[in-house]
Amino acid sequence: SSGINAEYGIYLDDISITHLTFGHDFARAVESKQVAQQEAERSRYYVEKAEFEKAAAIISAEGDAEAAKMLSDAFDKVGDSLIELRKMEAAEEIAAQLAGSRNVTYLPKDKGMLLNLPA
Repeated sequence: SSGINAEYGIYLDDISITHLTFGHDFARAVESKQVAQQEAERSRYYVEKAEFEKAAAIISAEGDAEAAKMLSDAFDKVGDSLIELRKMEAAEEIAAQLAGSRNVTYLPKDKGMLLNLPA
């Protein structure tokens, strides 16, 4: 009952388009849009990655600061005894490694090296 039907006497019930092509300019425009969307997604990924790395660095720095504060508090409580203990443990480990080496010779502290020389 539309104007075109009444004018020509043609009534359409259903239309099926079987072959449709677009011009080269339209195809290039669609491709350009897809490329732009991919670039935008890639940029968004890099921004999210940078934000994640920034947050991880901040968390790591906060953890390091907390560990340093805990060590500082521990040193304040026990004084230098903890440092002395660590020195002794390191010395024991070094002595154990040197004791197993065939190239190490122990010399008395108050004597001459190999000859009976005064110290």
